[in-house]
Amino acid sequence: MSTRDEETQSLLRNTQKKSNGKKVLITISAALVFLSVGVVMTLLHREAFFSDRSEDLPHLVVGKKGAVAVELKECSDAGLSILKKGGNAVDSAIASALCIGVVNSFATGIGGGGFMLIRSPNGTYEHIDFRETAPAAAFKDMFVKDPMAAQVGGLSVGVPGEIRGFELAHQRHGRLPWKDLFTSAIHVAEDGFKVTDLLYSKLVKSKSWIEKSPGFAKVYAPSGVIAVPGDLIKRPTLGTTLRKIALEGPDVFYKGAIAETIVNATQAAGGILTLQDMENYRALIRPTIHTYYRGRKVITTAGPTSGPALLSVLNIIEPFFFNITGPTGLTMHRFVEALKYGFAFRTEISDPDFIKNDDRMEQIISKEWADIVRKNISDNLTHDPLYYEPKYENNDPHGTMHLSVVDKDDGAVSLTSTVNLMFGAKFMDPVSGVILNDELDDFSIPGVPNNFGLFPSAYNYIEPFKRPLSTITPTIIEDGNRQLELVVGGSGGSQILTATLNVILNTYDFKQNIFEAVKAPRIHHQLIPNEVQFETGYDATILEDLQNKGHVLRNLEETGTVSASQAIRRFENGTVHAASDPRKQGVAAAY
Repeated sequence: MSTRDEETQSLLRNTQKKSNGKKVLITISAALVFLSVGVVMTLLHREAFFSDRSEDLPHLVVGKKGAVAVELKECSDAGLSILKKGGNAVDSAIASALCIGVVNSFATGIGGGGFMLIRSPNGTYEHIDFRETAPAAAFKDMFVKDPMAAQVGGLSVGVPGEIRGFELAHQRHGRLPWKDLFTSAIHVAEDGFKVTDLLYSKLVKSKSWIEKSPGFAKVYAPSGVIAVPGDLIKRPTLGTTLRKIALEGPDVFYKGAIAETIVNATQAAGGILTLQDMENYRALIRPTIHTYYRGRKVITTAGPTSGPALLSVLNIIEPFFFNITGPTGLTMHRFVEALKYGFAFRTEISDPDFIKNDDRMEQIISKEWADIVRKNISDNLTHDPLYYEPKYENNDPHGTMHLSVVDKDDGAVSLTSTVNLMFGAKFMDPVSGVILNDELDDFSIPGVPNNFGLFPSAYNYIEPFKRPLSTITPTIIEDGNRQLELVVGGSGGSQILTATLNVILNTYDFKQNIFEAVKAPRIHHQLIPNEVQFETGYDATILEDLQNKGHVLRNLEETGTVSASQAIRRFENGTVHAASDPRKQGVAAAY
């Protein structure tokens, strides 16, 4: 064992001892109290906010041709209008993403990046990686002395990838003119949008610095204090930027006037981003990977996403026949144990252009490797993190957006985009109105665990032009006849992987319709901290069984984090069911 391995394992043991000493178990009765109070408060608040607009309440949406599931009804509608105009799934996904980037700017926007999984109508797949990259002047130890500099300010900014990613997807698959895809986003930015409960909750958490930041205050606190639900927010500066990109093309963002102002603002905030970094950025076409689950083909994205971890979990649990046993205590214990192995495997994923471990990735997603791992799962107890043999851990984003689209020809897109932490680097270019990401925080800092208690991974140290590891897992599933059946993905930092898996299990194993599958309370485990995290309303009997097997329980309300999933299911008769996650008050659209 190397010295680095010994040091890391020692750090793991010490942290585990401290963590166990501080843990307070959430009792099952407390969970039920959380449920009753939470349901009442949610219903009362939503009734007041939505009034008689029942169509705005989250619900199952049904159509015959196509559907769009985004985190906001207006942006689902924006994507649907593109489909109705003759656009395809890629056109719709771009328009929807640009729209949500204006409204939910705490999570996503053109100052960030992400990944897109595309299914063409002929059944071929493409994975477009538009993840942010480290600037040329970045280096491994740049945040060792001041880890917070990776989260706030110009030094934390990676080269934005979203516009180049959309450009590549549109060039290869788009049907409508580029400028048409910006119409809804420009309209929302210039004419305004009302503050939602979700946005307000983010503003409350950010109140102390937003009201003191001239750029943010002008947008989100025009009266001197943060806006409240129902207030109209306008972003005319960003609207002008979007209009310029729509008319002049992506180069203006990476080589022209917009690039210059973004670089100037970033450097003024202490950053190392240069015009050369912007000009050199390229979106990439990466391999897709797949496995089979319950006779269906599950397609997802390779590194630097967590797609390999998702497939490994499905391979581990498949022979347990959850579809027969249902969601029992033993079933969910086995699922949790598989998740712990999945997060252990995830520590070995990285930017494939920097770490060449293709053979290991192939092994991780194989049925044969799952058979070996499954033998180590104990049905009567759980284990400490070292049992699952992690190779260190890394950081995860708090602010993320996912959307799913299906068009009339069974073209599909599963797209996830992020600016990383809430409101990214917490600074806005005053000239372009673009909120910049803090994606360098998604790299590992040597010797420094992140806010989640996850440990740094040598596979994920910062290097110039490198792309950080992500929990993002856009996924598309086909039935036994290779026909499109499910488009799904998630947002929510380290919960992205588990949110997506929860929806897949709810759909195929527990026989829920797609809205029920998205809405149902979720369970989460990310190996470290060594605790089962659950949402209010999760089955109390199952939680008690898990506790009896040695699992530490924690209500996710304590962590202040939330995941969201957007999913669309196509049936053999052509009907589509679409669901946007009620956790973000989303409403899908279909026709």
